[in-house]
Amino acid sequence: MIKSIRDVLKKKGDSVINISPDATVYSALELMAAKNVGALLVMKGQQVVGIISERDYARKVILEGRSSLKTSVENIMATKVLYITKDKSVEEGLALMSDKRCRHLPVLEDKKLIGMVSIGDLVNAHVAEKDFMINQLEHYILGG
Repeated sequence: MIKSIRDVLKKKGDSVINISPDATVYSALELMAAKNVGALLVMKGQQVVGIISERDYARKVILEGRSSLKTSVENIMATKVLYITKDKSVEEGLALMSDKRCRHLPVLEDKKLIGMVSIGDLVNAHVAEKDFMINQLEHYILGG
């Protein structure tokens, strides 16, 4: 049963797709499309310096008339990156995402990046946990 962010990472894996701040926004979009993700962590070496999402592209490139081929990631990325630790519950992750209106959370341990979870990952884990509980209750009620 999946209860914590640690459990989610065990199921989905700990790989994190990232990009350099000096890469072009076009390169970031190509990478997001190739990996079928909606956001990338922006990293300098091992340090998280920001996050870029499809929403950033729509609002900070398209609507401002910039070129994705000429604009660097660092010019549109969010620099205040929320994060979660692996010991937090799925519900805590969902509450944080809902409260702060974000869809992706890096997972840190001792200030080191160990993975990333999306709202989809956490919703799926939450539903799976509820399904498990329902099955257990049905089994108990039916005496089987």
